[in-house]
Amino acid sequence: MPPLGASAPDAWQRLDRRMLLVHPVTELIRYIPVLIATLFAGARSDSPMWSLAVVAVIVGFALTRWFTTTYRITPENVELRTGLLQRKRLSVPRNRVRSVDVQADLLHRVLGLAVLTIGTGQHAEKRDQFKLDSLDAKLVPPLRTALLAHTRDGAENVAEQSISQTDPNGAPITTGGPRESGRSTAHEPVEIAHWQSDWVRYAPLSLTGFAIIAPVVGLAFQYGFAQIFFKSDTAHEVGQSSAAVITGVIALLFVALLIIVSLAGCVRYLMTWYGLRVLDDGTTLTVRHGLFTTRQTTLDLARLRGATVNEPLLLRLARAGELEAIMTGTSPRQKILPQAPRPAVDRTLAYLLGIGSAANAAATQPFRVAGGYPGSGEFGLPAAVTVPLRAHGAAAMRRRYTRTLGPLAAVAVLLAVISLAGGEIPGWLWVVLVVLTPFAAVLAWDRYRGLGHAVIPAAGGKPAWLVTRSGSLDRDRDCLEAPGIIGWTVRQTFFQRRAGVATVVAASAAGKKRYHVLDLPVEQAWALIEAVTPGQLGTPRVK
Repeated sequence: MPPLGASAPDAWQRLDRRMLLVHPVTELIRYIPVLIATLFAGARSDSPMWSLAVVAVIVGFALTRWFTTTYRITPENVELRTGLLQRKRLSVPRNRVRSVDVQADLLHRVLGLAVLTIGTGQHAEKRDQFKLDSLDAKLVPPLRTALLAHTRDGAENVAEQSISQTDPNGAPITTGGPRESGRSTAHEPVEIAHWQSDWVRYAPLSLTGFAIIAPVVGLAFQYGFAQIFFKSDTAHEVGQSSAAVITGVIALLFVALLIIVSLAGCVRYLMTWYGLRVLDDGTTLTVRHGLFTTRQTTLDLARLRGATVNEPLLLRLARAGELEAIMTGTSPRQKILPQAPRPAVDRTLAYLLGIGSAANAAATQPFRVAGGYPGSGEFGLPAAVTVPLRAHGAAAMRRRYTRTLGPLAAVAVLLAVISLAGGEIPGWLWVVLVVLTPFAAVLAWDRYRGLGHAVIPAAGGKPAWLVTRSGSLDRDRDCLEAPGIIGWTVRQTFFQRRAGVATVVAASAAGKKRYHVLDLPVEQAWALIEAVTPGQLGTPRVK
């Protein structure tokens, strides 16, 4: 396909001229600390021209980017040339394009521009990313379609090229993604999930507000806020007050911090995820979101290998979670849904795993879809979503309690030895140990309760699935299709050998790369591998 807006197939093109208005502004914002420093330096030397000279250099450098940046799209490659003093040329084969990310902040949107970033599945430094900033927003949709055209062709051939297994009935199992056997033909985009305003209530539960407030508080303390605060008359009066007053002040500060953090989390959630829409056209998955800065990511569904439901403790208590896609050639944590109610997460997960048009009716249970989603009415959730997980037994439970209560017991013994030897132990240390013990016990219980796995056998031409879950404060439930597994490792530490358990690791080219089944009884490890990938066990060898 010839490049858009060019007369010759191999013609080099420049970015939109309106970038001359965008890049000076963005570069000035980027170098605000430098501008502030030069402003103070100029004020001290009675020469304000310093600041103007720095501004002129930054703006001039930004303007040169239009003259030094060109790109072209050939039938085989996408190429980009940048640099003034040091020229750089990036070339990406079109069949290696895995995702196309379109982003536009407020200034870009006002000027009708967008930023297009091409992902190849390889980790690249920020300066080495294939990014076109800024393109005419009208050119982006056809350009994105052209860059991902090979995914439509590949979807038609992937089933013939990747069949390597048969189910117990002898039916071939398609291995080109969990939905290739059911839906690999292109169709009009279908909305499979969308953002709702009441989801904002889950934003404070992810603790992202702390990530926003902590740097601000740290910067304030670094520049002397702590000394001003603690040396103030109010601080001295509080310090001379009774314990009840001090406790009240601390509680008030904690509540104020909690409110500020919650508000910061809500603001960040709205700015990032407002207007979220997840669209499926049969071959690609498009995720759009953003309030001031809009972002659109297009993913090749042929590379979908499963999904992960992330359930941090606070979200889990609120019956909510997050959804991430397990895909080859993209970010290890490719988020599809942010903090959202668990029914919405399960609904979208079911669609991603192939429930859209051809579910395995024998492995489903009734579920009603809310209005606004495809297939409204009753249909079944796939077993990968609803299957109960198998517990790992008494040895795994003992290890959970040993690893949480053991350190506290060791500290208690150490303090007792010091005390018997004549040392003086502050009483508050014993109080802390007593208070922490029940919390540690509850944590151990919850870690074991969240530990488990399940194997869904291949049936009806659909591949087998491995479902594994672990964690407490940060819990993941991973649903990984068997064809996405490229290797196995059975690992035992010294203490695991003594307990008779092992950790089974499924290696994959997708997502997190390694999916762990923790503390499984060792006699079940080989049976698990054989159940997920029949005939691929080879010679058992414990590492």
